[in-house]
Formats: sequence, C-alpha cells, structure tokens
Amino acid sequence: MNFQPRLFREARASGWLFPMAVITAFLAGGLAIYQSYQLSRIISGVFLDARTLAQVTPLLRLILLTVLLRALFTFLNEMLAGHLAVTVKLRLRTLLLEKIERLGPEYLKNETTAELTTIALQGVDALDAYFAQYLPQVLIAVILPLTILAVVFPLDLVSGIVFFLTAPLIPLFMVLIGKAVENLTGRQWRALTRLGNYFLDTLQGIGTLKLLGRNRDRAGEIRTVSEKYRETTLNVLRITFLTALALELIATLSTAVVAVEIGLRLLYGHIAFQQAFFILLVAPDFYLPLRNLSARYHAGITGVTAAEKIYSVLDAPDPIEKLVRQPEELGHLFKDNFHIDLRHLTHAYPGMKENSLADVTLSIERGRHYALAGRSGAGKSTLARILLRFIEPDAGELLINGEHVGGWSREAWRKYVGWLPQSPTIFNASILHNLTLGDPGFTTEQIQHALDIAELSVLVRRLPRGLDTPLLEAGYRFSGGELQRVALARIYLRDPQILVLDEPIAHLDPKLQHGLNTSIRRMMTGRTTLTIAHHLSTLEQVDEVFYLKDGRLAAQGCHTDLLTTSPEYRDFIESREQLK
Repeated sequence: MNFQPRLFREARASGWLFPMAVITAFLAGGLAIYQSYQLSRIISGVFLDARTLAQVTPLLRLILLTVLLRALFTFLNEMLAGHLAVTVKLRLRTLLLEKIERLGPEYLKNETTAELTTIALQGVDALDAYFAQYLPQVLIAVILPLTILAVVFPLDLVSGIVFFLTAPLIPLFMVLIGKAVENLTGRQWRALTRLGNYFLDTLQGIGTLKLLGRNRDRAGEIRTVSEKYRETTLNVLRITFLTALALELIATLSTAVVAVEIGLRLLYGHIAFQQAFFILLVAPDFYLPLRNLSARYHAGITGVTAAEKIYSVLDAPDPIEKLVRQPEELGHLFKDNFHIDLRHLTHAYPGMKENSLADVTLSIERGRHYALAGRSGAGKSTLARILLRFIEPDAGELLINGEHVGGWSREAWRKYVGWLPQSPTIFNASILHNLTLGDPGFTTEQIQHALDIAELSVLVRRLPRGLDTPLLEAGYRFSGGELQRVALARIYLRDPQILVLDEPIAHLDPKLQHGLNTSIRRMMTGRTTLTIAHHLSTLEQVDEVFYLKDGRLAAQGCHTDLLTTSPEYRDFIESREQLK
C-alpha cells in the first residue's frame, strides 16, 4: 500500500477538508448498503409476498432518494478531494520555494535548475492524483468493506467469512505487483529529470549551439533521451494495465465464490431469500472499492515517488544562525571607518578530501580596492562566498570592527554587500522589476540616478515602453554588456558598502570592457571592493592583491611589490594560466 505518512499529515493539516472527505465517503458507502437492503426488501416482497406496485411505491421512492443522496455525497467527496489536492499542492510548493530561498545559492550550486524545476512543478503536480484520486479511494476501500462486513456478519456468518478471507487477496496482489511498478516509477522520474536537464540546457545554450554548428547533434541527443523516457513510461503503463487485469480477475472470482455459496445454500433452504439477495447485491459493492483502488494504485506510486523528491529538499538542513544583534547596530558599524577581518578561515566542501581554504587570515579596510588572485581551485570563489555569507566556514571568524558577523542575519549583512558575477541573474520581467526586484521602496529619482551611474538612461529612453520593457528569458533582449549595466544599476540602488566582483568584464569585447569599467569605477568610489581577478590589467589597478595557492594565503601586497618579493606570484603571472 502506497501510504506516505507525511502526505497523510499534510492532508490532516488542511483543516476541515480531510475530515469532511472522510465523512462524505462514509455516508456514500452507508447509503450504498442501505440502497441494497431496501431493494432486496422490494424484490422479496414482490416475488414471494405478491405485493402490488402501490404497496412498494413508498420503498421505491425511498430508494430513489437514497440514490440521489448517494450521488450527492459521492460528488461532494470528489469535490472535497480536489480542493484538498489544491490546498496541499499550494502549501508544499510554497514550502519548497521558502526552503530553497533559505538554503541559498550554495545549495543551488549543487543542484541542477531542471531538477529543482521538475520537483517544484511536475513533482508537486503529481500529488494532485494522489490526493484527488488515490487517498479518497483508500478511505472508501477501508470504510465501505468494513461497514459491509459489520452488516453481513450478523445476517450470515458464512458469507461474512468468505468476504473476510477473499478481501485481502486484492491488496496483497496489488502490493506484490506494485513492487515492480515502484522501481519502474523511480526510473521514470530519473528519466524525466534527465530529459528536463537536457531540454533546459539546450534552451539556454541554443545560440552557442547554432554558432558552433552543433544544434543537430544536440537535437539527436534530446531525441535519444526522450526515447528513453518514452520506453520507461510505456513499461510503467504495461505493468499498471497488467495489475488492473489481475486484480479485476481476482475481484470477479471472489464475487463468483460468494454467488456460488449463496446459490447452493439458498437451493437447500439454509438461507432466507431476502438475506441471500441482499448479500448478492452488496458483494459487488464490497469488492468495487478495492478494484478501484488497484486502478488508482499507479497514482499512489507516482505521488509517493514525487513526495520523496519533495521531502529530500524540505529535509535539507537549514543554515544555522545564532542571531543576537539588531540590524541597526550593523548599520552603525558600516557608517564608521570599518574594517573586515577574516581570521584563520578553513573550509572544505562536502565530499572533498582537501580543504578549499586552510587557515586564511586577511584584513579589508574601507574605501580600498582588493583583488583575489590564484590558479583555478586556489580558493578565491570560496573566500568570496564566505564574505557574501553564502556559506559558513568550518573554522575561523568573519569580523567587522572586531564584532563577530554571525550575530547578524544573512539578510541584514547582505544589505551592505553587493555581488556582481560574470553572468548576472536576469528575470523574464520588466527592466524596472529587474532593478528593484519587486521592492516598491525606491523613488523615481533613485532609480533614475542608478540608471545614470550605469549609463543606461539613453538606452531606456529609446525603448518604446521605457522601464516597463520586458527583458525576456535570461535577458535575451539585451547584450551581455547591457545586462551587466542592469546588474550594476540594481546594486547601486541598494547602496552597498562592500562590492564583490567576479571580473564582470571577463567575457566582453574591448570596447564594452572600457565602457563598463568606467561605470564600475564610478560605483566603486568610496566603497570597499574585492575583485576575483582574471586579467592582468585588474591586478595592476588594485590597491592590494591577495594571492591564494592551494587554499592558503601565499602572498599579499601591491602587484608591483609582489612581482619582486614573491617568486610564486611572479611564476603565476608569467604562466598566464588564469590571465586570459
């Protein structure tokens, strides 16, 4: 039986929807039994007691009312189950988004966008059939047979025993056959995730694929992955249909056993006609919920498989924060001539044997420009992530004016730290939304000033819809340099005191590099800047260079001095391994 306790708790947490679904299912089942009982009375009265139409008309009217009420409660049960599914899906999707936001960029770095999208969309949607079909059918399959057994046992012990012994055969075979379906469903989910990864990567890189002439090759790869998903899905459906056939056969044979034993005993006068006829009428209703449950068993497996993926994200441990300081105190520190100290930082990523950082100590003062230099894997990005508080070090401290930064929330800290990567995140929304990120607190003057600093004002005025112009998916409407300017304006609006730059001009042509450099230098005025350097020109312009090697701070000082005092730094410059 595909019964996920946490999904059941989600159903219970929905408030009155789940109890009302249980009550309506019970009432519909009880009315089915009552309808069969009254019908057996009518048939028995007409057939044996020669009652007239006028005599049985009140009972016929009662049966008609029973049928209508049964249909009403069945409809209410399905409607409540549908509302329950929507409520749980909305709750889980909200929890997922909030959880991903709390986990932050470091968690997202280890997860593919396509897989998280599949979990948040198809995964949550897969629960619709679980709550709207499978879970209500589980309730009916439990309530109605037990109710019938409670009625049949006092009337006829033999028939009650036959019902009791044959009923478990359906769920037993359903579980046995369902084990194969469960494994196939897991494979189907993995195939769907892989297809999503291929499709999203292709959409994001379609321009590059066409430039390199690899679009046809990529289409062939997607076709192969799609075919694998199709084969897996058909295998799941094949087992599902075989399951339905086997369980339908078991239910039919069980009903036949009841009919045979009732017929033989009625023939020899060991049971009254009305009792026999009533038991024959309720026999199909006894097995029908179990047969319907087998038909919806695949929905249960799919829902449980999706729930495992959803809860794997929800169960990821949240970053631990010990908040003891008010955000206002942090603001006061940044107003003064602050200095940032990173003391004895050590960090290793999960699954990595070597430390990305090993006992790194350095200081950053207000208004100066620093650069992180080093070969690939030296620890530059890890150090920047710690400063941005995307990750917490395994050992060591991050201090501002001697105060431990961990006393403030990450949100409070990031109000004063700006981050400009090589490829900024751009949303499929208007320019205004990409600048403000939905924050209505910025004035028109502030927005215009940010556009001027980033040299976007002329471009925006030329657009027919101005700031309301949508940037399309991944900023397709703008060039790389223009998107970097949007990111610059976004940062300037928030007026951070510290800038962390991942060489934002690295992939731009020389003309765009020069223009963007001018805007960046304008924004750097009066701010502390830390640049992950990839170009020699950047190292020549900064006030101080931190040279990292194998996770350790190997040298620090201005570029000119380091060329003289640090052989390792000089070898690094001459090798040009990182200076592209």
